[in-house]
Amino acid sequence: MEYRNAINSNKTPCLKSLLKVRYSYLQEVIMKGFAVTSLSSKGQVVIPNSIRKELGITEGTQFIVFSDGMNLLLKPIESPKIDTFKHLINESRKFAKKAGLKKSDVQKTKKKVRHASRS
Repeated sequence: MEYRNAINSNKTPCLKSLLKVRYSYLQEVIMKGFAVTSLSSKGQVVIPNSIRKELGITEGTQFIVFSDGMNLLLKPIESPKIDTFKHLINESRKFAKKAGLKKSDVQKTKKKVRHASRS
């Protein structure tokens, strides 16, 4: 109810939009259901099986952890698709060629950066 009251108040348009998104997200989550879990003494949290299946999370999946001081969000890290990586490499090569860079320039820069990071 707090979100609904805040949405209808005289808040800035940007804040109202954010609150609407968050409220709609909460409605969606509540409609899908939720699960209760707990934190172990080692700081581990068990993600319920139904949620793991729904999200395709398997053993070894890595997560980025976000916190806003009140909420915790675990975002699975997805490996980039090989085609995306190839596209990035091709675009980088085009940029380097256009800029007149040579492989030797890249090698010199790598050495310089590595040397600077050791200092």
